[in-house]
Amino acid sequence: MKRVKLACCNFLGVSELRRFALENGFAGIEWTFTPEDLPWSPAEQSSLLRSISKLRPLEVRYHCAFSRVDLGDEDREKAENAMSIFQHACRLVSELEGHHVTLHVGLGRDSTMNLSWDRTVRRLTELVRFADSLGVRICLENLAWGWTSRPELFEKLIRKSGCWATLDIGHLRVSPSVTSQHYEIEDFVIPHPERFLGAHIYHEEDMRGHIPAGTLLDMKRRLDLLGSLPSCDWWVLELREKSGLLSTLRVVREYLELEGNGNPGI
Repeated sequence: MKRVKLACCNFLGVSELRRFALENGFAGIEWTFTPEDLPWSPAEQSSLLRSISKLRPLEVRYHCAFSRVDLGDEDREKAENAMSIFQHACRLVSELEGHHVTLHVGLGRDSTMNLSWDRTVRRLTELVRFADSLGVRICLENLAWGWTSRPELFEKLIRKSGCWATLDIGHLRVSPSVTSQHYEIEDFVIPHPERFLGAHIYHEEDMRGHIPAGTLLDMKRRLDLLGSLPSCDWWVLELREKSGLLSTLRVVREYLELEGNGNPGI
């Protein structure tokens, strides 16, 4: 099995986050931006650069959790504003010497109801090209609802836009396409296994948020799926409280040891 890098989220202050990650054998941090904390001014950007530099030697990749900020909004002004925000995020990641950004189409339940499919494809394609010019790869994440929760539409967005992908296995489990048994989890990756560069790992998402894994049995099939993806070597344990994160870490480590990858990380 390929060697994987385990990462955690930026759920602690920078100094504590670095110490926690290194003490627990993580190789990296996935740093999430929201619209509220995305830095715009030079002073804010300089402050973020100092924070990120303090995380060395950990690798840092980025995640844009921009609820209701959509490239394909039916409202043209909102769509233009969304493009400006995502382009700014890409420029920021490039200045931080980052190379990967995970983003969403339709973040928020029922949020694809006010989106234009054609505009989404067109503007996502433009954003991918813009990011490519900066040395940044755009990775589209599958959600628990909306277009990217449907494997046939997720595949089309990836293929038509030329973007890369992040597979969220908690969203995968609760996708209506899967729970209805119209599709299998493998259908999300079969058309383009080489496009997946990373994963978000936890058991499942419900109204309470992300639920940690209890046992390896909870996640083995989905971890096997990740293991089959040739370029998916960045596994983010996407939990934001220590006990759930560490319990999931134990499950993932058990899996990797069984698969002969017992020392993931730096």
